[in-house]
Amino acid sequence: MRGVTRRLMLLDTASLYFRAYFGVPDSVKAPDGTPVNAVRGLLDFIDRLVKDHRPDDLVACMDADWRPQWRVDLIPSYKAHRVAVETEAGRPDEEEVPDTLSPQVPVIEKVLDALGIARVGVEGYEADDVIGTFTGRADGPVDIVTGDRDLYQLVDDKRGVRVLYPLKGVGTLQLTDETWLREKYGVDGSGYADLALLRGDPSDGLPGVPGIGEKTAAKLLDQFGDLAAIMAAVDDPKAKLTPSQRKRLDESRPYVAVAPKVVRVAGDVPLPDVDTALPHTPRDPAALEELAARWGLGGSLQRLLTTLGD
Repeated sequence: MRGVTRRLMLLDTASLYFRAYFGVPDSVKAPDGTPVNAVRGLLDFIDRLVKDHRPDDLVACMDADWRPQWRVDLIPSYKAHRVAVETEAGRPDEEEVPDTLSPQVPVIEKVLDALGIARVGVEGYEADDVIGTFTGRADGPVDIVTGDRDLYQLVDDKRGVRVLYPLKGVGTLQLTDETWLREKYGVDGSGYADLALLRGDPSDGLPGVPGIGEKTAAKLLDQFGDLAAIMAAVDDPKAKLTPSQRKRLDESRPYVAVAPKVVRVAGDVPLPDVDTALPHTPRDPAALEELAARWGLGGSLQRLLTTLGD
């Protein structure tokens, strides 16, 4: 991020390697028979993204904490359904992931480090928060690559911030800007968090306001402007709310009071000082060669190295 002409690409890394894991056959294995489909799939994704979008800076954003306690303290149901049932090993608070994916994550991290691709995760924060903070600090345009619609809230046409949402691999991406958001949801980027808060999100354990679905939430935001104005209207007998809407919003005040901090990505994560420039040569060629041989990274790694060197 060295000037207004530089384009920053931020990867929601877990979102992408999950897609790679499920999109690449588990018959893709290392010489010892260990599946490396997520590793090779992610390398192929990064290769395609760099080829197609030519970022100047690239950061692989990580979940140092996929379910931060400060969010759970505010809304206990936050991602609660994703917590694994307590195992015989006695680890009740771990996210459920496929057995053959977990061992691939450290390999992904080592390969990214050897390549010299900036990899950032901050204790107590999700990758979304890291992405939000990098986005807020960027001087130039930002491409956020994620399969998580929560990050639509960062879309900002004036600043050139858009979300590249994978529809099929990363070869077919939905380029999400404010025009697309208005057509699809009736809100702009800044309004998407309020929309998500009001309608709720079962995938994140957010209850929402009962009886306020996506269309109603969009209409209320269009009518009143933002969440604060909607809640102010609840106390205004002249405001055009139906009796049912007024009642449900009033009863949901405790949730509405805390939900914004949970739903909105943090913009104040203490980011480490990292070199975000897209590497053109590997940072640690010897380590990369060893990783390539150990895990059978083959053509996936070679293609990415060629693309980075162009």
